[in-house]
Amino acid sequence: MNPTKRHLALALTGLIFLLVVAILAWLINHHDWGVALMLVVPFVVYGLIRLARRLDDWARDEP
Repeated sequence: MNPTKRHLALALTGLIFLLVVAILAWLINHHDWGVALMLVVPFVVYGLIRLARRLDDWARDEP
């Protein structure tokens, strides 16, 4: 496994998670309709988990 790909995948996953969660939390806390986004949160988390698995598969892929 290439350490550079592994580090890149980890950094990219962390950055995407941070951005998505921060934006979602800000929307929920600062808008009246943000409470309705609570229904979307489980699907967003599921999507983030799938993204992390795909990036992990990409990082583990042998050339």
